Amino acid sequence: MTRDPTSVGRTRPTREREPVTWELVLKRNSVERLKREKAPLGIVDELPALIAAGYENVDEEDIVRLKWWGLYHDKPKIGTFMLRIKLPAGRATPAQLRAIGELSNRYGRGAGEFSTRQTVQLHYLELAALPDVLAGIEAVGLTSAGGCGDAVRNITGCPVGGLAHDELFDATPVIEEAVQFFYGNPEYSDLPRKHKITIAACAHRCNAPEINCISLIGVLRDGEPGFAVLVGGGLSSVPRLARDLGVFVRLDEALPVMRALLDAWKEDPNYRISRVKARMKFMVDDLGPEGMRAEVEKRLGYRLPDYELAPPPPFTDHIGVHDQHDPDLVYVGVPAHLGLTSGDQLIAVADLAERLGGDVRVTRQQNFVLTDLPRERIAEALAALAEIGYPLEAGTARATAIACTGEPHCNFSVTETKTRMDELLVDLEGRFGAQIAGLRLHLDGCPHACAHHWIGDLGFQGTTLRDADGRKRQAYDIYLRGGLGADAAIARPVFRRVATDTLNEAVAGLVGGWLERRAGDEGFRAFCDRHSDDDLGALAGLEPAVTRKEAA
Repeated sequence: MTRDPTSVGRTRPTREREPVTWELVLKRNSVERLKREKAPLGIVDELPALIAAGYENVDEEDIVRLKWWGLYHDKPKIGTFMLRIKLPAGRATPAQLRAIGELSNRYGRGAGEFSTRQTVQLHYLELAALPDVLAGIEAVGLTSAGGCGDAVRNITGCPVGGLAHDELFDATPVIEEAVQFFYGNPEYSDLPRKHKITIAACAHRCNAPEINCISLIGVLRDGEPGFAVLVGGGLSSVPRLARDLGVFVRLDEALPVMRALLDAWKEDPNYRISRVKARMKFMVDDLGPEGMRAEVEKRLGYRLPDYELAPPPPFTDHIGVHDQHDPDLVYVGVPAHLGLTSGDQLIAVADLAERLGGDVRVTRQQNFVLTDLPRERIAEALAALAEIGYPLEAGTARATAIACTGEPHCNFSVTETKTRMDELLVDLEGRFGAQIAGLRLHLDGCPHACAHHWIGDLGFQGTTLRDADGRKRQAYDIYLRGGLGADAAIARPVFRRVATDTLNEAVAGLVGGWLERRAGDEGFRAFCDRHSDDDLGALAGLEPAVTRKEAA
């Protein structure tokens, strides 16, 4: 795994540290006290009492506990919630998707969006509606348990697992086993922090194994299907690329290995004393992959065979029409611009999938896939999708652009996100047309990195600045040289506090310079790697952050 040595976790030097007791944890960490006083998953049984008391009288700690059911305050905090519905590996039947759409229309003003963890998020849900909404998704075999909170989040995977003609093998049974075990399991709903797992045997590793806490990557060892294991990935404000344990895991060992990793982390109070340092990536920093492997093998009671993971092939996002295993069937990857959807659109897509005999899969790029389409009905499917508002010809730049929930819903966001990304894309399309196909733009409204600005070709993080009159204005830091795959790296903030009204020109300068000066079919990331910050600053019309710091 290629790593950026300036920002990717490395094993820390051995050091003496004071023993951490549970008494100290509970003294310093208010969320650990909250969990100890009342198990958060049980809050769902208290909803009738909370509703009777009225939103304004609900204790803030109970609002925090609602996160364990995938619920966050919408912005502003006046009584409505966002709900995150878990779709394992992004999979939804027509009946499930229709139910989500109907709930959105009935209780959530018809608003919805696809997330980068292959979930569907609803907004504007009032406290009184929550029992009906949770019952509605449960009735179709779905859950939001662990959608937020210190639990195993939605388990992601390849959206066309079990279907793609070039996959190594079908990892679906392993995903289903993990889902059945972890979702709603109280033993794994009291973790030090959130925990992200991805499992896939996609030939292209489309599921971003480099940025998950635990990643099972499908491999073949002497013809036997199994997994290589990466651990300790994650972004947010302290990004890390996952590190290879160097082992081969049989299919039947997958769940025991994941449990062993989680048990080693959750049982160590060192990773509970501070919320900032509570993610598994910090344990990997401390122990290294060798130490994590030792923890796993100690719990398993035997040594796992060594395995060297090969670099991944070129990335694909499964957009467009593709063959399935069955030569009579295809799947269609559909751009959902910025992940936005509505109740009516969800219902219409569900009806179309049902009419054609297929299912729906949500991707981590905030798009969706229609599966199992008869080859002779492709034209019918594409025409119907365009009518619903999802034309296939929207363009690959729109398919790969990711923006976080941000404004107007998220209380952490300090800038516009989806609307600002839309303006940026429209400007680039107007200037450069189809030449920007495949350019990956990622925009976040805060440091939490839900839109993964650390690994885009062009990453943007919302911030603020003061103008000459002292007024606060929206601005963005621009991150470059990040990406996944064979040359995976964490991006660096090359330009700081770029005012929103100058962002389009700066980005157009960078993109235009790449298109004009690239070597052959050189990608944007490679172009940036080949040029200095000052070179890129000349294109953008901006002073690089390092140059500005040195000048100061």
